[in-house]
This record gives sequence, structure tokens and C-alpha cells, in this order.
Amino acid sequence: MVLLAAAVCTKAGKAIVSRQFVEMTRTRIEGLLAAFPKLMNTGKQHTFVETESVRYVYQPMEKLYMVLITTKNSNILEDLETLRLFSRVIPEYCRALEENEISEHCFDLIFAFDEIVALGYRENVNLAQIRTFTEMDSHEEKVFRAVRETQEREAKAEMRRKAKELQQARRDAERQGKKAPGFGGFGSSTVSGGSTAAMITETIIETDKPKVAPAPARPSGPSKALKLGAKGKEVDNFVDKLKSEGETIMSSNMGKRTSEATKVHAPPINMESVHMKIEEKITLTCGRDGGLQNMELHGMIMLRISDDKFGRIRLHVENEDKKGVQLQTHPNVDKKLFTAESLIGLKNPEKSFPVNSDVGVLKWRLQTTEESFIPLTINCWPSESGNGCDVNIEYELQEDNLELNDVVITIPLPSGVGAPVIGEIDGEYRHDSRRNTLEWCLPVIDAKNKSGSLEFSIAGQPNDFFPVQVSFVSKKNYCNIQVTKVTQVDGNSPVRFSTETTFLVDKYEIL
Repeated sequence: MVLLAAAVCTKAGKAIVSRQFVEMTRTRIEGLLAAFPKLMNTGKQHTFVETESVRYVYQPMEKLYMVLITTKNSNILEDLETLRLFSRVIPEYCRALEENEISEHCFDLIFAFDEIVALGYRENVNLAQIRTFTEMDSHEEKVFRAVRETQEREAKAEMRRKAKELQQARRDAERQGKKAPGFGGFGSSTVSGGSTAAMITETIIETDKPKVAPAPARPSGPSKALKLGAKGKEVDNFVDKLKSEGETIMSSNMGKRTSEATKVHAPPINMESVHMKIEEKITLTCGRDGGLQNMELHGMIMLRISDDKFGRIRLHVENEDKKGVQLQTHPNVDKKLFTAESLIGLKNPEKSFPVNSDVGVLKWRLQTTEESFIPLTINCWPSESGNGCDVNIEYELQEDNLELNDVVITIPLPSGVGAPVIGEIDGEYRHDSRRNTLEWCLPVIDAKNKSGSLEFSIAGQPNDFFPVQVSFVSKKNYCNIQVTKVTQVDGNSPVRFSTETTFLVDKYEIL
């Protein structure tokens, strides 16, 4: 028996998946399959039809055909037996005998076909052996995975041991009369390195304790509930009531105060008569086990002219991007001039740009699944322990030229299990008991502070800590597209201009 090809095709002869076992061109196999419906006879379960050069052995499968193309001198009995084996293989990988399902599992079918036939001759295999061969179950792989899981468990045990040592050190410091932070992880030189942001947070917590702790202010609540301007006291009474019921409220106050303390206020921009705003927004989705599912970035240069004498100008754009962004100019901008000389100017040089209005002159777009393009990688490792879950989350800045400000990494927490126990942290954290989230706050991430980690323990399952969300702002754009010079159309004299650059997050998730 010499089997030339095995194919699944429609009743019209369209090939859905075909595997050739001898040297054969695509045109040849498509021609043979296209001629097949015109030659076959109906009314038989297992049938064959011959031409001058080949024999078709086929079996109907609902709206499809399983077809074997053999030489004319092959053994028809062996051909029929092979055809039955091919027909039994297809339902193993496809839930329905439909064109879409066959196309979706085409590679699985091709691998299975290769186990049945080699170089045109059938192998002595059955369905169970084919299933075993295609699964490629490896004992060495199982041993490797078992060793790696053991190493991960040992690392987590070491992490918990160090966390307990840190907690014991804090308790010893409190017994000796030293000032200890109100929450684990703040102000500790071992944990945060005595950073300024952590010290600010510790001071705020210490000074706020007398304001939150007293509970006798409750009687004034009911009598002034409907008074205008009494909202602040109502909030205080509500907070006191929550505290009396055992609710942890320090974290919410701390969240407000630390956000105010660490918030970076942008200095006022000295806007010239020609002002440009360069803005980029990123949408990114990553998998928890690694792999970039989608990353899309949109950028735009907005031009604003406040003096009509600078209406007829040209912008000199410097594009140092090496990531392959797609650029698009405004329809009124001279595209040939921009392509040849990287100049943004109107098609009609005698016309002026609009005055006192923002005009988008250039926009760009980048869409990729390349992991090396991720600006900030987040790695979250929840592992189950006897008391719940130990979570280790770390970040790493991959774009050294970026400086990210006001970074907040938000981790969802299980509801009704209380506050997490922080073992180690770079930066600060906020626990929002109402939204059941833990916010890891970092004022700045740049080349000098490009990586950090957070470790905490809490009751729950690994899936409870996803999706992780990230937000940040930056005064440096991602794609390295800048306006370096502005000149007038007449005389090519330089014009003073100002630039405002912003890089924002639209959505940044680790699912």
C-alpha cells in the first residue's frame, strides 16, 4: 500500500485539512480533491472510486468526507482498514464533525495522521497508541516539575520564616521603648530602607492616632443628623461606630493621608505662544503565568497657537522609535513633506493653523504581543499555606528611559478575612476594607529604582488575587517622538515654543 494523502474535505471538494505523505504540490492535491466529488458514487457506507492515476477511498462523515488518496496498485482491504482508523481518530480531537471544529484542531489531526502513516505506508498502531504518542507524556518532565515545585515551596517557607523574624524584631523594639510603626512594614529600615515616603507615612499615622482612637463622640450623632454642615461629625461618628464593632479603620485614613503626602504635583507649565501637548495612553493585558495577551498604545501631538502671527509655522519632529509604530498625519498636513523631511506643515503654506484651539497634527499607534515591549512587568506569585495564602508580588521596569510617577499596583483581596499581614515591602501600602483591595504605592519608578517586591499573607485561594491592576503617570513618552524645533514658513526663523508630555494608563491588567 502506498498512501499519497489523507484529507478531510467538504462535499464540494474543498480541503479543510490535508496531509501529504509523499512529495506533492499544493496545486496537485487541491486539484485531486476538487475532482473527487464529480467521480464518487452515492449509496455506500465505505466506497472507493478510481481514475487513471489514483484511487480515492472515502467515508462520509455527516457533511464532510474522510478521503484517502492512494496508488491504484495498493491493497483495497488495507486501505479500508486504514480509512476506519482515520475516521475514528477525528472524533478524538473534534467535538463535532463540522468545518470550523476541524479547522480549529487541524494541527492535532495532522500529528495524529503522522502516527498512522509514515512515508506512504501504514504503521502498526491502534487508537490508544496514537493518543499516547500525541500526548508526549514524559517521565523526565514530571520529575523536573516536581523538583521545581519543591524548590518553590522551600523558597516560600524561607519567605515566611524571614517575615516572622521581622515581626519579632518589631515586637522587641516596642518592648525596649523604641518608636515602632503603627503598621507592619512602615518605617523599618530593613523593609523600606528608611525612605522619605515611608517616614512621612509613619509620622502621619502617629499624629492621627489620637484623632481616630477616642469613641465618646457618639452621642452628638443622632441629634445633628439632619443639620447642614454636620457631615464631618457624621463621618466621625460612623467611623467610631465601626471601630467599636472591631472594624480596622486606620488603613482608610492612612490611604487618604499617604496619597496626599506622596502625590507629585506637576509644576505649572510656562506656556509659550506656540504650545504642544504630547500625550500617550496605553492599554495592556498580561497573563498571570507570563505572556503578553495584548498591548495597544495611542499617541498624539496637539498644537495650540495663542498668537496669530505664529500661525504659519512648521514643526520639526524627531522620531527615535524603534518599536515599529504607525504614524498618521492630519488630512490638512503635507504628508509628503513629513515623510521626506519629518516636518509638519500645512499642505497650503499660505494658510495658518487655527488660533486658540487644540489641533491634533500627528498621531501614532502601536499594537503588539512582544513581551520585551512591556514597560513595567508585574509578577504575582500566590502560594497556598496552612493558614491561607502567601503572596509575593514584584515589579521590574523594562524601559530604563522611563520615569513612572504615582505608581499604584492594586491587588484584590478575599472579602471577610480582615487585613493582610505585610511581611516585606518596598514603598508603602494601603488596605481598603470596603473595596477589598490592597494598594501598593510607589512614588517613583525609574532606572535607579527599577525593581521592588511586596510580600504578605492572608486567608484565601490563589485565584482571589487577580486581576492585578496598575496605574501610573509619566512626563516621558514611551515611543520617543518629540518636537525639537519650530520654525516659521517665511524665512525659516526659529520660534519659541513649550512642550507638555504625558504618558498615561488607560487599562493595565494582569489576569
